[in-house]
Amino acid sequence: MQRKNEKFVERLPLIPRRPWHAYFLTTCLCLTALAIRSAAEIILPIGYPFVSFFPAVILSSFLFGVRPGIYAGLLCGLLSWYFFIPPRMGFPFNLGVVLALAFYGAVVAVDIALIHFLQKANFNLAVERERSHALAENRELLFHELQHRVSNNLQVVAAMLSLQRRHVDHDHARRALDDASARLALVGRISRALYNPSGQGQNIRAFLSTLTADVLEASGREDIALTIDAPEDLIFKPDTAVPLALIVTEAVNNAIEHGLPHQGGSISVSLNMTDDGISLNVTDDGKGLSADFDPAFNQSLGLRISNALAGQLNGRFSLHPAAKGGATARLDLPVRA
Repeated sequence: MQRKNEKFVERLPLIPRRPWHAYFLTTCLCLTALAIRSAAEIILPIGYPFVSFFPAVILSSFLFGVRPGIYAGLLCGLLSWYFFIPPRMGFPFNLGVVLALAFYGAVVAVDIALIHFLQKANFNLAVERERSHALAENRELLFHELQHRVSNNLQVVAAMLSLQRRHVDHDHARRALDDASARLALVGRISRALYNPSGQGQNIRAFLSTLTADVLEASGREDIALTIDAPEDLIFKPDTAVPLALIVTEAVNNAIEHGLPHQGGSISVSLNMTDDGISLNVTDDGKGLSADFDPAFNQSLGLRISNALAGQLNGRFSLHPAAKGGATARLDLPVRA
């Protein structure tokens, strides 16, 4: 309803297909004002000849513009002068009448001028609104094009790394190139999925469900059950959701490759909110961490990436044995995330 009212106001003054329609309707408004003034003659004291005619002038100016407004002002002035300025039924002329008509003319002129300037400002505002809308559409198109190009460029770099892998004989180097290629492709997919021109956040439960399902599908494992536990209405900003998604991906991949390399099992991703902040846990029921595992010295590339991304969010990442076997990757974030 509000948008419809805005569109109606933006169309003012109304311009009928035939100009005489505006003057005809203005005449009807003036005659209506005359009828109202005549009906109110009994209760109105002498000295209010113009009281019902000002609204007719204002409505005519508001609906049809300056010229019908001036016409309404002249017609209403003549009607009030003829019917309601003593002696009635004529055009008396004396100093009092001149002053009364001068006052009426000044008020009518101010009303018409104010309405004209307001409608002009309203028209300029409507033009600027349309221009802003067009700019917003262009911005959105450019944004999508930029996102498309960035994602494509990341995919190209990932493909180049995969091609370069063919010329590398060292197993560790080939594995590093494979990891880098996969991470670049992942960053491109996450960036395209999360960012949007409006800057709106992401429902983290829905996104985590989709993300972890993609990671599990990419691994080719069908013997692993995956569960997600997160609040329904928790929204993360893109600047937080992208690093969080990368950390979750690293943790799920680590659980698949190291926790459950040759056996089926389950992986659970849980996100909980407390008064101190947000806690995210990725837990598997696999073989767990080795007895001599020390996070301070066992810093693989995945762990270094997760720690760096956690620091970017002013959080803390840790990896420790799970309570019922397996391992848990834990991310603690401040509540402002």
